[in-house]
Amino acid sequence: MSGKLQNNSTIVEKFGNLSVKGNSIVDKNGKTVSLHGMSLFWSQIKGKYYNYDCIKWLRDDWNCTVVRAAMGIEEADSLDGYLVHKEREFNKVVTVVDAAIDLGIYVIVDWHDHHAHENKDEAIEFFQKIAEKYGDKPNIIYEIYNEPMQISWADEVKPYSEELIKAIREIDPDNLIIVGTTTWSQDVDIAAMDPLPFSNIVYSLHFYASSHKQNLRNKAKIALENGKALFVSEFGICEYTGSGIIDSVEVAAWFDFMDKNNISWCNWAIGDKIETSAALINGASPKGNWTEKDISISGKMLRDKIKFHNKGLFTTGK
Repeated sequence: MSGKLQNNSTIVEKFGNLSVKGNSIVDKNGKTVSLHGMSLFWSQIKGKYYNYDCIKWLRDDWNCTVVRAAMGIEEADSLDGYLVHKEREFNKVVTVVDAAIDLGIYVIVDWHDHHAHENKDEAIEFFQKIAEKYGDKPNIIYEIYNEPMQISWADEVKPYSEELIKAIREIDPDNLIIVGTTTWSQDVDIAAMDPLPFSNIVYSLHFYASSHKQNLRNKAKIALENGKALFVSEFGICEYTGSGIIDSVEVAAWFDFMDKNNISWCNWAIGDKIETSAALINGASPKGNWTEKDISISGKMLRDKIKFHNKGLFTTGK
């Protein structure tokens, strides 16, 4: 298998520096582009998948053009994250970013936190370190606040985002920055009505198809109609809990909506936790090389979707 394109270049060599034009992400030539790939699970819980071989398998076998490193910040599943283990979690992200750069795909560096505005100083320090280390690489996409909860955009999330963006832009003037929106990154319409005054900003839209339906697509449509670019940096085909039923009708409606609007996406998640949204069966190898018996129902659907969307790029695309 090969992760090379049909002309023997890589994804990042083909598309280059990404930027925002109107409500779309465009490549180095100003052509609309959408990325399709997978998010890793919380780093402190399923950090075993934060390795080169796993990322290479996601490129070569799943044909991902983007991966997302979801660095856990606060405690999750009784496991402490970056706030307690800064070096350990930082190094996991570095491993994934280095792999993505070597493999020629894009990588989202995600501050995976529901209270980032309360951890602002740590976030600024972290993203400035990332920008200093990787800001000259076109592979890098910053995600500065995974999912703000039911708080104020104008009073809390927007001011936090302004400070984070300024801190990053002091070092990296142009790589994409994904900005979380309120109500678990669903209120993209509110953000679009009171936008950030920076270039190359996209707003994150998160959904779980069995829970979030036409009402959320309507909110996304408002943001797009107001000229704001969206990035679905996390979604599931099940319920918002990460488990529960798969609503195939809503899954199809969401894929149709994202396709029609050229919205990039990463599915949640590469991990082997026993829940519907996990792409892998419990005990699946951390190093990739997965067979059908290692991949969940969700994982099989998303692998097929990613390969379909990227079939014109990779030599191995079906």
